[in-house]
Amino acid sequence: MDYLSTIWGGILGFAVIMYVLLDGFDLGIGILFPFFRDKHDRAIMMSTIIHVWDGNQTWLVLGGACMFGAFPTAFAAIMPVIYFPILIMLIALILRGVSFEFRLKSTQSLHVWDTCFFLGSFFATFSQGVVLGTFVQGFGTQAPSYIHIPHYQWLTTFSFMTGVGTVCGYVLLGACWLVIKTQGHIQDTAYRYAWRSLALVLFFMIAFSVWTPFLSDFHFQRWLSLENIPYLAILPLITGLFFFGCGYGLYEKLETVPFLMAIGIFLCGAIGVTISVYPYIVPHSMTLAQAAAPPGSLRFMLFGVVIMMPFLLLYTLHSYFVFRGKVTKPVHY
Repeated sequence: MDYLSTIWGGILGFAVIMYVLLDGFDLGIGILFPFFRDKHDRAIMMSTIIHVWDGNQTWLVLGGACMFGAFPTAFAAIMPVIYFPILIMLIALILRGVSFEFRLKSTQSLHVWDTCFFLGSFFATFSQGVVLGTFVQGFGTQAPSYIHIPHYQWLTTFSFMTGVGTVCGYVLLGACWLVIKTQGHIQDTAYRYAWRSLALVLFFMIAFSVWTPFLSDFHFQRWLSLENIPYLAILPLITGLFFFGCGYGLYEKLETVPFLMAIGIFLCGAIGVTISVYPYIVPHSMTLAQAAAPPGSLRFMLFGVVIMMPFLLLYTLHSYFVFRGKVTKPVHY
């Protein structure tokens, strides 16, 4: 029943990329907070995400549930290794959620919650990048080897590089979102930081692409073998087009284009990660089929996902449609 494990791998990947794209821009707005000093500007920034920020995190819950239910062996293998960055991420998300709510009601302690909102957004993003880097590095070369992997394996230069790169990527998404949702000097400032973050994302994506083939023999053979190069060379070309499109949109001040191009950049990055690890879900110890739950469990859960997923997608689309347009004044609830 390998097709079931492949389907669930696709569902898991879809949930993760939806979380990265949707929660990425509101985390990026939190990271941008220190660069906007005026409290009214910050209130406008928060008002651009007030209607979607908690719904965006639904995809993180879905991804975690898919991993635990569909690939329990992989969940048990990976979690002890990345436990600390995952713990930091969850604490940061909680801090961020609390500061979001308290900031809307506070007056004298406003600066405290602004700082907490920034710290929660930054450390949640950085932790996600560290987890990504640890995942791409791999967890072993033989099926049982994951049991003996040191729990500090996430403490590497490569994983920290992906952490910083993820921060820059989320800032790009956040700045491009502000370009769409704001006007005046906030939008002008967002354009500037979108330019800077785009340059940093380009740097880190090149560094990631150059470094990845040399992480292991598996990565080297996957990316630099003569039979694969002609096919895989298409991906960096498409990614370069998205970078050019994003830069062009920022230069011409086309409000929607930079955000769409930034999404394309992230999708290309996700495809690159998939190429680097497939068919493993615990690189390079356990494939999707080896880690999958029993076929009966996969079928039962798939029935639930088929019913639930359309409602989740419709709710997400509806929320963005209802609250479309510019935000010109702070919103409270």
